[in-house]
Amino acid sequence: MSAVAAPIGVLGGTFNPIHHGHLRSALELVEILGLEQLRLIPCARPPHREAPDCSAEQRAAMVELAVAGEPRLCCDRRELEREGLSYTVDTLASLRSEWGAQRPLCLVLGYDAVATLDSWHRWRELLDYAHIVIIARPGWELPHVGSVAEWLSEHRVSGPEALGKAPAGAVLSLALRPLAIASTDIRTLLAAGRSPRFLLPEPVLDYIEIHQLYRGTGNGA
Repeated sequence: MSAVAAPIGVLGGTFNPIHHGHLRSALELVEILGLEQLRLIPCARPPHREAPDCSAEQRAAMVELAVAGEPRLCCDRRELEREGLSYTVDTLASLRSEWGAQRPLCLVLGYDAVATLDSWHRWRELLDYAHIVIIARPGWELPHVGSVAEWLSEHRVSGPEALGKAPAGAVLSLALRPLAIASTDIRTLLAAGRSPRFLLPEPVLDYIEIHQLYRGTGNGA
């Protein structure tokens, strides 16, 4: 049964800090997939890495500054409002309850995340709640053997149009315009007293300078 409403996209991350690479990819996803909106969800308590020294509240504030003025992108704070580790399957369940059973949801993941997907909490249930859109990263390949490879192969579709025909359950691989910007590099520049201007939006840089973020060496993730 064809969906009557455009899909909603979900892009999680630490966004530590958010930068133009994140934002350019987000906008391309909206346009290529025909999304009504893409919700950028700062991860409050990452299950698979140490929590960033920069607080979840500060990272969410920077996301809000970055997407201001672009109505197709928004910051979703639901993981900040939930106790415990920020499991993606719980976030999708929350979104599904909010948007209803028939609205297509698209969870965006990088190739690197998919490579270790079988270590995620209740990973096989992700497709019960959403489609998965896998973004190509230079130098990364999808798994060729094992449970994740078999699972992906079972659900693979060839084009974005398939994502609007069902609320969940499909896997699409997508290549976007690469921007070689990394949050790690931005934090390194700031820790060294150098400027990351033009790598991230000016309002985000202003926020970083006002709050003196990333001035030490331990701002991981």
